[in-house]
Amino acid sequence: MGVEEEFLLVDAVTRRTSPHAPAVLARAAKAALPEVMFQAELVATQVEAATGVCRDLETLRRQLADARTCLAAAARAEGVRLVSTGNPVLPGRTAPFMPGEHYARIADILAGTVVGHETCGCHVHIGVPDRELAVGVLNHLRPWLPTLVALSVNSPFDHGRDSGYGSWRIQVQARFPGGGVPPWFASAAAYDEFLDRMVELGVLADRTTTFWLARPSPRLPTIEVRASDAAATVDEAVLQAAVVRALVVTALGELAGGREAAPVGEQLCTVALWSAARYGLTGQGIHLLEERRTAARDLLDELLRRIRPALEETGDLRTVRALVRKIGHSGTGAARQRIAAVHGLRSVVDMLIQQTGRR
Repeated sequence: MGVEEEFLLVDAVTRRTSPHAPAVLARAAKAALPEVMFQAELVATQVEAATGVCRDLETLRRQLADARTCLAAAARAEGVRLVSTGNPVLPGRTAPFMPGEHYARIADILAGTVVGHETCGCHVHIGVPDRELAVGVLNHLRPWLPTLVALSVNSPFDHGRDSGYGSWRIQVQARFPGGGVPPWFASAAAYDEFLDRMVELGVLADRTTTFWLARPSPRLPTIEVRASDAAATVDEAVLQAAVVRALVVTALGELAGGREAAPVGEQLCTVALWSAARYGLTGQGIHLLEERRTAARDLLDELLRRIRPALEETGDLRTVRALVRKIGHSGTGAARQRIAAVHGLRSVVDMLIQQTGRR
């Protein structure tokens, strides 16, 4: 498994997003972290860190913490701060796009929809034996992607206002073609044919630019799950990785037993995703396999029961239980942001800076 974390850069004084990505990435690249890769994102206010391949949570946690420490130090040297949140808290100037033909093509297709786009996520990669199995796993993941969102909500504010959502990032990305819960696919060939058609129809820049919350990686032999908002803390990134790995292990077991995933309706998935983004773990969710309303926390409990054998197999059960209890006690990232907002939105950014850099 491996994790890619996207971060925002904010000015040290104003706490508003600041386009210093090229300078920060140049500094970070000089660090002696051979396992970690630092890279640019769509706009110059964002940076990304990708771990190497990890086989246990302890190794993953160390690499995530090292990457954050390195990027935070590089940011400080450039007069900015590193923040892990799904969407900017304070209003600011429109972020410039990073240079390059790929980013220019995306901006040309999406036009005003992508202007000011600064959302950040936590992407989990889990190795799978082949692409055919990856698509089968993708189908099994679909009903649980909204619950992964509910667990990770960390973007309640949108450029100076409370959006009313736990994850405004999900709402922003819903505007893009190829967003949300992916369709059900009968095979890898069907998946590839659909992507090719989307590119041919002019709605995607290329096959790498879908915004689906899960997909077979276009570059790696993995399934890539992108449901989570940028994780407020290292622990929350580790939790998302552990749960996703267990979901993938569970799905592989189902497929080995000849049990294909039920093709849950796409519109129902959209509604369930909206509910998860709106309420996080504090309200109602939608049970996609049974097509009924239920408490979001009950959905999380059912998910954890479902993946318990896989968590035991990977040795992650105790860690996951402890981290879920921690969120139950302190609240999701979105809940903590709203508590900090009692003292003003700058206080929210201050808290995010501290959380992001905490090992």
